[in-house]
Amino acid sequence: MEVSLELARQKFHRVLELLESHHRFFRESISLVASENVPSPAVREALASDFGNRYAEGWPGERLYAGCRYIDEVELLAIQLGKEVYEAEFVDVRPISGVVANMAAYTAFAQPGDTMMALAIPHGGHISHGKLKWGGTAGVVRGLEVERYEFDEENYEIDVDATRRKVERLSREGKVPKLFMLGASVFLFPHPVKEIKQIADEYGGKVVYDAAHVAGLIAGKRFQDPLREGADAVTLSTHKTLAGPQHGMILSWSRYEEELKRVVFPGLVSNHHLHAVAGLAIALAEALAFYREYASRIVENAKALAQALYERGIKVLYEHRGFTESHTLIADVSEHMNGYEAEKRLEEAGIILNRNLIPKDFRLKTDYRTPSGVRIGVQEVTRLGMGRGEMVEIAELISRVIVKREEPGKVRERVRELKKGFQHVKYAFTSETEAYQYIRIR
Repeated sequence: MEVSLELARQKFHRVLELLESHHRFFRESISLVASENVPSPAVREALASDFGNRYAEGWPGERLYAGCRYIDEVELLAIQLGKEVYEAEFVDVRPISGVVANMAAYTAFAQPGDTMMALAIPHGGHISHGKLKWGGTAGVVRGLEVERYEFDEENYEIDVDATRRKVERLSREGKVPKLFMLGASVFLFPHPVKEIKQIADEYGGKVVYDAAHVAGLIAGKRFQDPLREGADAVTLSTHKTLAGPQHGMILSWSRYEEELKRVVFPGLVSNHHLHAVAGLAIALAEALAFYREYASRIVENAKALAQALYERGIKVLYEHRGFTESHTLIADVSEHMNGYEAEKRLEEAGIILNRNLIPKDFRLKTDYRTPSGVRIGVQEVTRLGMGRGEMVEIAELISRVIVKREEPGKVRERVRELKKGFQHVKYAFTSETEAYQYIRIR
């Protein structure tokens, strides 16, 4: 028994040591992962609150648990803020992730065996939109037959005319699409929502726009407005450009309210992580107050970083379109190394990004473990106050590792120095606590 107690104590302390080590690592690193961000201290406070210990099944005011008087008020505030930020008639903040929000849309608007249109992964599609063959959520969990959009690789956009012809062919084959999924995990340019909505209406289908990556840009009026452009529903995770907690949300119209509410509960969630709902409410208030400026700075920084990398021998794609209109850019690094090697060498240098399939990998059938490209996002460094000058320096550091093939350890010291001056969250009501400060409450 004493041996077991001592082993448990050792593992207990090891977990806490690893948590603190993680915070130190990110405090000294440049994070360029397009699907992450750093929340404000107020959001972190909400995540550490007692809300995380409670249950509140159902809709506010209709709970199956007692003790929800303050929880209900916070959730109603989150809903109200969501409606204001996105000009939505209906908002549900109960999905616990973007994938769960997508599942709600699949369940509300389609049945198992129905056909859904979505982007292929090398064209930016997300695995939650994927077919059974690739282990995608839509195919594996909901049993949808997923067909890919026809894609204009040169301009990185859905080929609307070719997609229309494909839908006509599918219809003749008895595979009329019931769901048209838009949105991407590499989301460089706005999607043709109006045009896809026209096709969907002709065949009685619904359009769902997955805004997980660009939710903060939409909040800041800097990308596109999918609801006004015709989407029946917008799904999102809340921790990327929105910079809230890891959670999910659905935006839609009043006509779909009851159907979506029933699907989310009791269909997909029980308790819905109430501390995250509180954090989301705070993030939405920050979006309402600050995101016009934040979203604009994100796009400016993404373009500046892309141009600086391009000038230093890294083939950032879509230069003829200005590289990107979002927080994300993609680069073909295959002239120097594969995407996996680039990811690992850069991590050793303290620059965190991820390898990524790019459109040519679709044709080459490149293995996802060693793709041709990398994906880069600037939303986190922008939240810390970095601007154009820092984007140029980051590009130089990346070039030293990938193009010049310097030892990552040599570059690491300069990364640490650069990061020292950017330790507080901007575009928030409070920022006294450092962005990566580890807070002990034990």
